[in-house]
Amino acid sequence: MQNNCMNILLIEDEQRIADFIVTGFESAGFVVHHEIDGFRGLNTALIKNFDALVLDVTLPMMDGFQILTEIRRKGLSTPVILLTAKTDLADRLSGFELGADDFLVKPFFIEELLVRVKIMIARKSGSDASTISQSGITLDRFSRVAKWGMRSSVLTQREYVLLECLLLSPGQIFSRQQILKQVWNVDFDPGTNVVDVCIQRLRKKLSNPDPDALEVFPIETIRGVGYRLNNP
Repeated sequence: MQNNCMNILLIEDEQRIADFIVTGFESAGFVVHHEIDGFRGLNTALIKNFDALVLDVTLPMMDGFQILTEIRRKGLSTPVILLTAKTDLADRLSGFELGADDFLVKPFFIEELLVRVKIMIARKSGSDASTISQSGITLDRFSRVAKWGMRSSVLTQREYVLLECLLLSPGQIFSRQQILKQVWNVDFDPGTNVVDVCIQRLRKKLSNPDPDALEVFPIETIRGVGYRLNNP
């Protein structure tokens, strides 16, 4: 899935976090417009077109919930992901009731935010909502069937989320810690090998068992770091 210079509006008052997000998104090929307070952010959201909004909840002038309420009242259907330091269920439910598409708790990995924004945009466009295709692999989001070459298999939920994460960020190296957080939602445990086992299962299900086969399965191991999907 190509970004095609997608435009993102980031409304975030903490400069360190904003710089972190802008650098990550621009490295992935996005164009990012950054506003530092709620009032300016709302005005920008209403007068310019964006593919997605990354919106901090705690902002000066207007908070994220107020901005979300106003843009939905004005009829804007732009996908919105809320960023917050709070983990309260009530806050998340309030955000969804006001029209948020997703919610991410700080601190977070930039790779996870990128994947979540890409999924939001894909769902909004409808063009890539049902399947993802990258590096010869096709993943059906509804049936969880993955295909590569002549082989196909139904994936478990963990296998599906892991493969989706790799497919949405081809060429991006994901550490085992990042994959654990994204797929299993747990902090890094140096003693676990669940990520490696899950990758092995994906390879076994989809790759050609013939050792002389010319095609090489595109999920690559980066020794001592993690994994990535090769993007020819």
